[in-house]
Amino acid sequence: MAGSVDTLWSQLQRRCGHDVACVKDTRMSTNIYVGNLPYTTTVDEIRELFSAYGTVEAVNLITDRDTGRLRGFGFVEMANTQEGAEAIAGLHGTDLRGRTLVVNAARPRTERRDAGGPREPRRRW
Repeated sequence: MAGSVDTLWSQLQRRCGHDVACVKDTRMSTNIYVGNLPYTTTVDEIRELFSAYGTVEAVNLITDRDTGRLRGFGFVEMANTQEGAEAIAGLHGTDLRGRTLVVNAARPRTERRDAGGPREPRRRW
């Protein structure tokens, strides 16, 4: 086990900038990063894996936009913070078809510097 549920709540609190009481509010959903997935993983497989810890509201596996192939990571949204923390504690470091899963609280998405538009070609001299 990677850490206790209380430790994970503290980590969520630091990342979100909320007070501990807000983070422990069981009505809040939790977005979880899942990495090092086998490239043949399915949404149903991840949903089944996480449903042992509570209600899974959404699963989003990230694919390459050109090939459509899974990129090896995704996100799971759990119904509340307690279930999310238990899933993180229970699944981080476990094996899925020969690969050790990385499971932790997802960080908020940051604004990308080059958000669209054509890029200048690289100079190769």
